[in-house]
Amino acid sequence: MIEPVNLIEYNESVSITVDEESAGERLDKILSAVLCDYSRSFVQGLFSGGLVLCRGKAVTKSFKPKCGDVIEFTVPEPKEISLEPENIPLDIMYEDNDLLVVNKPRGMVVHPAPGNYGSTLVNALLWHCQGNLSGINGVIRPGIVHRIDKDTSGLLLVAKNDFAHISLSQQISAHSLDREYRAVIHGHLKEPAGVIDAPIGRNPNDRKKMCVTTRNSKNAVTHYEVLEEYKDFSFLRLKLETGRTHQIRVHMAHIGHPVAGDPVYGPKNGVSALNGQCLHAAVLGFIHPSTNEHIIIEAPLPSYFTEFLRRINK
Repeated sequence: MIEPVNLIEYNESVSITVDEESAGERLDKILSAVLCDYSRSFVQGLFSGGLVLCRGKAVTKSFKPKCGDVIEFTVPEPKEISLEPENIPLDIMYEDNDLLVVNKPRGMVVHPAPGNYGSTLVNALLWHCQGNLSGINGVIRPGIVHRIDKDTSGLLLVAKNDFAHISLSQQISAHSLDREYRAVIHGHLKEPAGVIDAPIGRNPNDRKKMCVTTRNSKNAVTHYEVLEEYKDFSFLRLKLETGRTHQIRVHMAHIGHPVAGDPVYGPKNGVSALNGQCLHAAVLGFIHPSTNEHIIIEAPLPSYFTEFLRRINK
């Protein structure tokens, strides 16, 4: 298998050599696996722009290269995107001149992405903060220090200036920022408390998914504690030591107890009535960048979560 290519500089020419395993595959499939940090639609755009070459000639996405063929491509400069502030109500749990903590509802996307440039948390923040957000993460993710999934509810930390953003990011890197979740999972765990220490990386068979793997992965550690057991489910407190993409969902599925309602890592006949996973970012603790005060914010369980607990407790 061809090794994935990490994020590269714009307008940089990159070349890969097709190996025996990839020979005969459609080229768009090969590049989607190689460019694992880019969307499938982005890869398709490379072909439509004539930016993918084999033997010096532009090729189509359906082209099937031979073993030993050298494929060359260039990632173009991104188109500038103008984000509009939107007057969307926010549940703000804490706010001052440096930062704010938002209790994000389930179903809200954190920041714009191709095909979804409106009604995101960032659009709402631009309105609420009147543009006063840190610029470290660029125009698409102003103020966003960390993320949670669209279908995960709960607390999200937002920086209003670069000083606060740097301080909070350093706390995340040092694993000193406290992040606790509540989740309902399928089945019962053998131990009432424990640690899942398993590296997470991109799923080589499906770039939209993550998985436990030792290949091109990063260490991931999740602490768990069982709060309550029901007939077919368990209610957990989870604490992140690291913050990998889909970490809790991947770790719980890896040990055979996926999050209830998870449409990606859960069972095919999962809890469809939940319309998403039963996962809530409940506690956020950090050192304030300016005052050095230790602040802890707690968000109560949302109604979808408490209603599901009520149903399984019958």
